Amino acid sequence: MPSNAPASQSAGRRRLGAWGIAFLVISAAAPLTVVVSAAPMDFRLGGIGAPGAMLLCGAVLLLFAFGFTAMTSHVPNAGAFYAYARHGLGRGAGVGLSLVTLFSYVFLNLAFYAFIGFFGSLLFENLWGLSVPWWLCALVAAVGVGALGARQVDVGAKVLAVLVTAEVAILLVLAVAVLAQGGPEPVSGAGFAPSHVLFGGGLAALLVIGFGAYLGFEGTAIYAEEAKDPDRTVPKATYAVVAGLAVFYAFTFWMLTVAFGVDGVLAFALGDGFADMVPVAATNYLGAWAGDVISVLIVTSFLACALSFHNASTRYVFSLAREGLLPRRFTRLGATTQAPVTASLAISVLACAALVVAALTISDPYLGLALWSYATGVQGLVFSQAVAAIAVVAYFARNRRGHSVWRVLVAPALGALGLGIGFVLIVRNFEMTSGMQGWVNALMILPTPILFLAGFAVSAVLRRTRPQTWKELGRADEERQAGGQPAAQAALRG
Repeated sequence: MPSNAPASQSAGRRRLGAWGIAFLVISAAAPLTVVVSAAPMDFRLGGIGAPGAMLLCGAVLLLFAFGFTAMTSHVPNAGAFYAYARHGLGRGAGVGLSLVTLFSYVFLNLAFYAFIGFFGSLLFENLWGLSVPWWLCALVAAVGVGALGARQVDVGAKVLAVLVTAEVAILLVLAVAVLAQGGPEPVSGAGFAPSHVLFGGGLAALLVIGFGAYLGFEGTAIYAEEAKDPDRTVPKATYAVVAGLAVFYAFTFWMLTVAFGVDGVLAFALGDGFADMVPVAATNYLGAWAGDVISVLIVTSFLACALSFHNASTRYVFSLAREGLLPRRFTRLGATTQAPVTASLAISVLACAALVVAALTISDPYLGLALWSYATGVQGLVFSQAVAAIAVVAYFARNRRGHSVWRVLVAPALGALGLGIGFVLIVRNFEMTSGMQGWVNALMILPTPILFLAGFAVSAVLRRTRPQTWKELGRADEERQAGGQPAAQAALRG
C-alpha cells in the first residue's frame, strides 16, 4: 500500500551505488540502438567524421558535467533540471524548465514504446513466423515497465545492468572479430581528423545525431536522493557514463570504417540498405547467428530505454508534486518499496492511453509515431541541458562554494555554448530526425519555448494566489542538504 509521504521525503532509500546509477543512465542512451541506427545515418548525412563527432559531443557534455555534478551536492533533488534552474535562474525558469523536461521525457518514452512495437513485431515474424501487432508488443512493454517502475529502484537497475551488458558485449565481440580478420581497406584514422569532423560539410548532421546519442545522461542527478553517498557516487557515475559512452561510440563507429573500409562505409551508407549496416557487418564477421542476436537485443535495448526514462519521468512528477506544482497525491511512496508508485502509475496510464489512440489511428508505428515523438523529445531535452548549464554558471557565479573556477564557471559555460549551438542546429535541421516536412516540424518544436515561458506565467500566478507555495519553491532542497525537514510542509495524504 502507498505510504502518506511528507512532501520533503526523498524518493526512496539510499540504495544506489555509482554503478547502479550508471546502468540506469547508460540504458537511457541505448548504446546498441545508437550504433545500429545512428551510425549509418551519421555516415550518410555527416560523412566519415562520425567517430570524431561522437568524441566532440561527449567532450561538450563532459564540460557541462563538471558544474552539473558540483551542483548536485548543493541542490539534491529528483527533479534535477527544475531544481538547478530554480536556484540558478529563479522560480519562473525552474518551473518552465521542469515543464519542458517532463514533456520531453514523456515523448521520448512514447517513442521507445513505438520502437519496441515496431522491432518486436518484426522479431516475432522473422524468427518465429508469428504475426503479432505492433501495438500489442508496445502495450505489453508499457505494462512491464510500469510494474518495474513501481519496484525498488535497485531492482530496475539490476534488470538494466543485464540488458546493457548484453548489448555492449555483442558489439565488442563484433569489434574484436573485425580487428582480428581485417577489412577490405587499410585501417585508417580519417574518422577522427578535424578536417572531416569540423570542416567536412556535415557538421550540423554530426552534432544533431551526436547529442541525441547521449540522451538521458543527466539522469545521474535525478537519482541523487536514492544514491549512497551522492557527493561521490553522482559525479563518479556521471563522468563514467559520459566518458564511457564517448569512447564506446567513437570506437564502434570507427570499427565500422574498418569493417567496410573508408570508401566502402560511405558507399554503404549512401545505398538504399544503409540501415542494415551493423547487421550486415555482424553476419559477415560472426555469422548469421549474430544478426539474430542483434535483432533480439535491439528490442531489449529499447526496453531498457523505456524503463530508464519511465523512472526519470516518475521522479520528476514526484519532485514537482513535492514542490506543490502538481497534485500532492503524486508524492505517495510505496510502503515497502519507497518508490513513487502513484507517479509511476500515472506515467504508465498516460503511455498506455497514447498507445491505444495510436493503435486506432496509425498503421506505421515507425514513421507515424516513433520518429516524430523521438525528435520532439530530443530537441526539448537538449534545450533543457543548455538552460541547466547556464543555471549552473549563474548559481556558482554568486558563490563558488569552495569549487574551482574551472569546474563551476569555465567548464559549464563552455558546455552551455556547445549545447546552445547543438540546439540551434537540431532546430534548423529538425526534419533529419523527425522524418517530416513542412510546417508540422514547427508544431513539434513550439511546445519547448511555449512551456518554458509558461513557467514564468505559472510562477507569477502562484506568487499572487498561493504566496506560501511560491516562497517554498526550492527551500526543501536546502533543508534536505542540511539534513532537516521543511517546517512549512507536513505529512500529506494523496
